[in-house]
Amino acid sequence: MTFLTAEWRKLAFANYPVEASVLAEYVPAGTELDTWEGRPYVSLIGFMFRDVRLLGVKVPFHVNFEEVNLRFYVRRRVDGQWRRGVVFVKEIVPKPAITFVANTLYGEAYETRPMWHRWTETDQGRRAQYQWRVGERWQTFSVTAERQATAIPEGGAVEFITEHYWGYSRKDAHRTTEYQVAHPRWEKYRVREHTIEVDFALNYGDRFAFLNSSTPDSVFLAEGSPIQIMGKQTLRFSDQD
Repeated sequence: MTFLTAEWRKLAFANYPVEASVLAEYVPAGTELDTWEGRPYVSLIGFMFRDVRLLGVKVPFHVNFEEVNLRFYVRRRVDGQWRRGVVFVKEIVPKPAITFVANTLYGEAYETRPMWHRWTETDQGRRAQYQWRVGERWQTFSVTAERQATAIPEGGAVEFITEHYWGYSRKDAHRTTEYQVAHPRWEKYRVREHTIEVDFALNYGDRFAFLNSSTPDSVFLAEGSPIQIMGKQTLRFSDQD
């Protein structure tokens, strides 16, 4: 069953290699860290939700809104095949009803904050900027990119980051929520410059404070597409699984 349909548009990604120990307590039961060239990654992502419908219905004042999240990558073996998915450390949106539904029904770590975005486009390129406020401090993630989108090459780091079609969240040591996300393969814009003025400790806890002085391995802007989020299921695992 399709729980939510929407568009995800102008997704700005900043991708950081991290030590596995940083993420260990967040890894859901039944999954393992998915890595690129042997290293786990976290991604800071800012984008727009557009034309949101819950069970096919538009909710007034909750149709278009920003989201910024910090996520990492896992995989789960099912019938001899890997399901490659993402786990969210936290997702920030400006709509309290979205936070309530996501936290209650999907067990995600959503948080409501004042948010703002700006997209601009010229003959020379495009810019996507996302801002959100924590207390009195505005946080900023913006990218300036080429105007023309290109296909994401197969077998590269950008494909690793974008080609994950499952969502997982940790309920407790033995239970995990799983849901599927469907969308076509995306195109990307090459980023010329970026600004990340984000206090990672303030937003995501002291465990991620080291990102304040880290440089991302890569930054890119994906165009995005219509998406579907399917209904969740709760998986149960024993200590032997």
